[in-house]
Amino acid sequence: MSTATDTPLTSGPGTSLRTGPGATLQLTVATLGFLVNFWAWALLGPLGPGIKERLDLGFAAQSLLVAVPVLVGSLGRIPVGALTDRYGARAVFPLVTLATIIPVLTLTVVSSYPALIVTGFFLGIGGTAFAVGVPLVSGWYPAARRGFAIGVFGIGTGGTAIANFTTVRLADVYGEDAPFLLIAAILAAYAVLAFLLLRDAPGRVRPAGTLRQRLTAVARLTVTWQLCFLYAVGFGGFVAFSVYLPAYLRTQYGLEPADGALRTAGFVVLAVLARPAGGWLSDRVHPVPVLVWCFAGVAVLAVVQAFAPPLMPVATVALLGMAALLGAASGAVFALVGKVAPADQVGAVTGLVGAAGGLGGFVPPLVMGWVYDIQGSYAIGLMLLSDVALAAAVFTAVKMANLARTG
Repeated sequence: MSTATDTPLTSGPGTSLRTGPGATLQLTVATLGFLVNFWAWALLGPLGPGIKERLDLGFAAQSLLVAVPVLVGSLGRIPVGALTDRYGARAVFPLVTLATIIPVLTLTVVSSYPALIVTGFFLGIGGTAFAVGVPLVSGWYPAARRGFAIGVFGIGTGGTAIANFTTVRLADVYGEDAPFLLIAAILAAYAVLAFLLLRDAPGRVRPAGTLRQRLTAVARLTVTWQLCFLYAVGFGGFVAFSVYLPAYLRTQYGLEPADGALRTAGFVVLAVLARPAGGWLSDRVHPVPVLVWCFAGVAVLAVVQAFAPPLMPVATVALLGMAALLGAASGAVFALVGKVAPADQVGAVTGLVGAAGGLGGFVPPLVMGWVYDIQGSYAIGLMLLSDVALAAAVFTAVKMANLARTG
């Protein structure tokens, strides 16, 4: 006999549903795990300007350093999402967390640029936690509340804000190894917590077939690639800003590393808070119109920022406005995933879509650094962001309107 404490509630379309405290506990533990793994994943971002000066790197080399964990964390979501479908989040989440401890501790002993690149490669494991949590949360919540629940889980992206708030300050006050030792201890504690408390949703369907067969089946779904494009713009834009904004603020506005990291943390916090708002709006309206308005707004604000306005108040308003819109768009995309993905393939779809989002965050920092090295300006990079966001708004309004009509 099932109870409200351990069984997700389901019902017909349009029904208002409540979930029991069992679902709330799983959402809370999953969000915490996403937070701490993302904290580890983002460690190199705030340290980038200092490493650049210490090793006398160019802007392109600095951009590559902070982008490598993003790339690995993105591509790694594909197999990790499929493995989560197969073995469940209860098994995979602690393993991902434990694996992330190794590169975090390695950062205490490496100092050369090649060694930091290799360490950053393995640090990307922390970014795969996203593909573990989404199928877990999707299984515990009914479709009518799934957008908001996945949006709440997305608050875990705030780990990048914690990294920006704390990494430089901890290193300055307690020594350069302090942030790495702290997050390693937190990751170890969470791995134990996850093993004790995480439970896969009752009735979870284990997909048949090999990993390759499941990924192939998901890749054949047209909507998978549509979602990949939208998430590459929405979440990719957020990731790109979160890892490159400290360097941008230092170069464009002459801010000190600690000040730039603090302002970047504010950008990330606002985007994180906007993510569940995007999911909530998607549950009540539909993800498609939410995405159209968010991408259109990003296109306008990116043009404003391309002209390098004064930091206060115009640039601050433009950057924070983009943070809110990109965060809401990210929440809306996964609200759409919850509506259209087959129940036994949510992890695989999440892996592919999440990988696209991470790749969307990998490319812009490289482009920004390359363009600045050539032109001495970030204007071209920001105008490209505006063009891509506008294309996403038009694509969503035209090509995905049928989903809004039939949703």
